[in-house]
Amino acid sequence: MWIEIGRVNNMLLTTKEIALKWGVSVTWVTVLCKKGRIEGAIREGNRWYIPEDAKKPEDKRSCKDAPAKVRFRFIDLFAGVGGFHQAMRYLGGECVMAAEINEECKKTYRLNYHTEEKEIRGDVREIDPTTIAPFDVLCAGFPCQPFSKAGAQRGFQDKTRGNLFYTIMDILDAHHEVKFVILENVRNLADKTENWDIITSELTQRNFYITEEPIILSPSDFGIPQIRERVYILGIRKDIRNEKILSNGFIHKTDLQLEKHLKKCKMGDAWTILEDNVDDTYIVSQEQEQMIYAWDEFRIGTGIKVIGFPVWIDSFGVGIDDDNEVFHSQGYDDMPSWKQKFLRHNRKLYLDNRAFIDDWVKKYDMLSKIKLYKKFEWNCGTDVTDIHDCLIQIRQSGIRAKRPTFYPSLVAIVNTPIIWDKNKKHFRKITPREAANLQSFHGGFKFQGTDATQYKQLGNSVNVRILKILGESLFALANNGWDGELDGKAH
Repeated sequence: MWIEIGRVNNMLLTTKEIALKWGVSVTWVTVLCKKGRIEGAIREGNRWYIPEDAKKPEDKRSCKDAPAKVRFRFIDLFAGVGGFHQAMRYLGGECVMAAEINEECKKTYRLNYHTEEKEIRGDVREIDPTTIAPFDVLCAGFPCQPFSKAGAQRGFQDKTRGNLFYTIMDILDAHHEVKFVILENVRNLADKTENWDIITSELTQRNFYITEEPIILSPSDFGIPQIRERVYILGIRKDIRNEKILSNGFIHKTDLQLEKHLKKCKMGDAWTILEDNVDDTYIVSQEQEQMIYAWDEFRIGTGIKVIGFPVWIDSFGVGIDDDNEVFHSQGYDDMPSWKQKFLRHNRKLYLDNRAFIDDWVKKYDMLSKIKLYKKFEWNCGTDVTDIHDCLIQIRQSGIRAKRPTFYPSLVAIVNTPIIWDKNKKHFRKITPREAANLQSFHGGFKFQGTDATQYKQLGNSVNVRILKILGESLFALANNGWDGELDGKAH
């Protein structure tokens, strides 16, 4: 493409072409264009075009290179693949020690970061706190299983993982120079008062002001298209706090001034994290694509614009005329009221559309051969009319269609979200790189391991952008503020 710029004719390339030329992601190139960091870049509609001879800007997000000025030192506990590390380095931090027990995560961490120590340490319970170099900021996304709804929720009574919080306290006991604490965990941690009381008590005893209430944030609060609520626990040592802001023993959410960063996700924002030139290996199986279209055929065939309840084939009573027989076979009398209502809705749906559904069930042979995909949820209301404009979740139980506003939470045990790829004309999974975009990892971030390993690593990771915002907001509460040195002198 040739476009006249002033008196000079320059060949302009697309963001995709420039990304391939520079060896970076399309997302990063787009961000650089929006920030005005690529000279000569122009915008036409929703597309950016860049001069062929444009100079590649320095990647300020690179984790390999130390920041020009080290403002503080930090440790990265339960480090995973380094979400905390990336955020802290962006803010001018230098990592003096990282600890991670998972070997695959350690490989990815080594590939992207270095610490003052030659090696990433393993189990934090085996670390002698006195062997850790002095540091200013303690970062830890401590294990969430004791508090997660997916687990037994034993909290601090869990003697294997729950007590790792106390390992963090042991490190603080050995390092009185620590000025800030940034902890992350699952949203459910904040639901039990006793858990929060323990955290409050332990950190207060160690001379920290902490957040008065658990800070619960999701990437979707900041315009990142992912619902992923997490609780963040922030602490600042009492003697370095700004007394004009923090005067009553706690950090209030308003003190952090998060409102200036908040941004709601809109329809279509889910597509902003997608990459071009995705490999065919991410296309879903023929069986899965057939089932997506089968349920879309069901939705259209029944003529219901909004199906306000989960549709479940086994609740139809296909071929049975007597309602009582259907209800009895499902154990209706022993069901809670919500499930009884669900069964009645499904039975009525079947009877109102019996001829169509009988043919549909026969066509796809769902009751006899297909053991999966028997449930369908349309969570799009009337905002979406075309299945290709939906986010799809495929589970063993069935298929869920969602608005293209944000993705469900990335976790290690849930199937990868499905989108329609307009270029390939097929449904496909989002890639590990796209999952990394949801967690705000920069475009140059590299992974080790299989796709399954990478999805798991990202599902267990923290959101980099949220940590950047929280870190900067917390540091601004120090008596010298962010512009000054944290302890009044350079490290």
